[in-house]
Amino acid sequence: MSIVAQRKFHRIFVLFKKTGAAVGTLVVCLSTVQAASAALPAAPQPPASTGGVFPLSEVHRGLMATAWTVFEGTAPEPMQVEILGILRGARGPGRDLILARLQGAKPEYTGVVAGMSGSPVYVGNRLMGALSYRIGQFSKEPIAGITPIEQMLEVRDQIQSSGIAASAVAAVPQQMLPYNSQQQPAAPLIQAMDTPLLMSGFSDAAIQLWRQRMAGTGLEKIAVGGPLGNSASATEDHSPILPGSAVSLQMVRGDLEIAATCTVTYVDAHHLLACGHPVLQAGNVSLPMTRADVVATLPSPLNAFKIINTGATIGAFTEDRDAAIGGLLGAHAAMIPIRVAVTTGTQTVTHHVEILNLPTMTSSALLVSVYQLLLETNQSSADTSYHVTGTIRLTGAPPVPIDSWGTPGGNMAPQLAAALGVGSAFDALYASSLRTPAAVSIAGLDLHIDALTGNRATTLDAVRLLSSGIVHAGDTIALEATVHRWQQPAQVVHLQARLPQNLPPGTMRILVSDGATLDRTLAATAPGHDPAGFAAMLNRMQQQHAQNRLYLSLLLPQAQASMDGRILSDLPLSMANAMEPLHQASAAGLNGESLQIADSVPVDGALRGYRTLELHITAGGGLH
Repeated sequence: MSIVAQRKFHRIFVLFKKTGAAVGTLVVCLSTVQAASAALPAAPQPPASTGGVFPLSEVHRGLMATAWTVFEGTAPEPMQVEILGILRGARGPGRDLILARLQGAKPEYTGVVAGMSGSPVYVGNRLMGALSYRIGQFSKEPIAGITPIEQMLEVRDQIQSSGIAASAVAAVPQQMLPYNSQQQPAAPLIQAMDTPLLMSGFSDAAIQLWRQRMAGTGLEKIAVGGPLGNSASATEDHSPILPGSAVSLQMVRGDLEIAATCTVTYVDAHHLLACGHPVLQAGNVSLPMTRADVVATLPSPLNAFKIINTGATIGAFTEDRDAAIGGLLGAHAAMIPIRVAVTTGTQTVTHHVEILNLPTMTSSALLVSVYQLLLETNQSSADTSYHVTGTIRLTGAPPVPIDSWGTPGGNMAPQLAAALGVGSAFDALYASSLRTPAAVSIAGLDLHIDALTGNRATTLDAVRLLSSGIVHAGDTIALEATVHRWQQPAQVVHLQARLPQNLPPGTMRILVSDGATLDRTLAATAPGHDPAGFAAMLNRMQQQHAQNRLYLSLLLPQAQASMDGRILSDLPLSMANAMEPLHQASAAGLNGESLQIADSVPVDGALRGYRTLELHITAGGGLH
């Protein structure tokens, strides 16, 4: 029974209930309504994409056409289009644009709507192109630009020539440029229709961070909506995707979602083209393709847009080109999975998110997602600290640890500081020019967030020797360090180290420090040019030291070298001399002191600070 018939039956039922009429009479009326419903004509549908092409050479002023788009729900609706002419080279050399006026009650009321891009335009049953560009911002008439279908079909042909099967994971390139909708090669009044960007599950602070990161890319304008991909209504929707249907491409999915929406222009048994303009200008991509339900279309003279709910996944977008975005129905997108366990007090909640694998966007998607998960704990307060630990899983290499802190009182929110620490470690790997993705790729991230009460910023105040500063080789030295958390009583911790038996008489330094200072000291011996490349960098990252420990290191008076990301300590003089040519060629690092970690103790927070002390080594046997 159609919706119209259901409404008629409801009104009849209420009337019969009020009057107390017999049930038999109601059944007769119901039969009448059902018969009337069966007699109603089926809702019109757009022509199939196989109906042929209306070439640009036949387009002329005064030609009447029909465009299809979704104003509410999932069913495309027709609207009349009057062709005004052709703008030669409006999108670049040889890239013409068809200028048209939209007619009908809805387009004349809403104007040109963000999310309408890709709406197919037909002359009879032949496809002319896609509504894709807007003219001005406060136009009194809905004037739009149409991308010719011949140029869009070039994107379909690129998909076919790539040889990606529908069951295969789409390939991901490594060098791409973001699409800037404000920097078109056309006149300033002609610009691509915005693609409404849905950010579901994100707070205002996280959305603001995204806008800052996306400034100038055309992806900073956020619309209203939500995900339906896991709901029963979305999974039960098996209706065909038609030209004029709304479709979304996801950049983040799972417990959080970032998705852009436009309209389907062309669809066949395997391929789908949409938008009529690029979204990221990224070339080859691998992004999930989903259904979309238009909840409402919001009119506005400045920025009319569609309010969207995304639906079930139907394929993957594999091309993001100048004339269209295109993909394969039934294909699977290659995403980076992130598992984040958030502990507040005694409760742990685990979130699962997937982010796009795209060099120009992945770092921002990771940062804003981790930042949001840090923001959403119920235990958060002005003096809450955050400790993020975990690993970056790699294919073809051992995992890399993550250790990031965020504490109150700095020049940024502690959640943002902790998220930036995660992002910095990820970027060092993902964006490294030394990494070969075919050999080492990012398999995923496993993170654990601890929301800790109180400001855990901890400072090293003082260090003193408990034993004499005059020692012998082989002696054991003891130290006492004073640390304190923000506005908490000072804490005294103890460290000790046994000196090597072969120490020569003279002066030796010791370093008591946080993990960051220790890592910087070790990095100072690294060569200017490391022939081992990514492997050496990876090895150094895997040896990073925790920020919530205090370390005691001996700076021994023997040479130390760094090669292939590994530290070679306590080198004999002959070996140091042999490595001098490598040091001169910047192929190895060489230092006059060898750093040897002798002891460490935990502290209750993110430690900052260091102290150096001197020992005087005298000849003779020492006390053990």
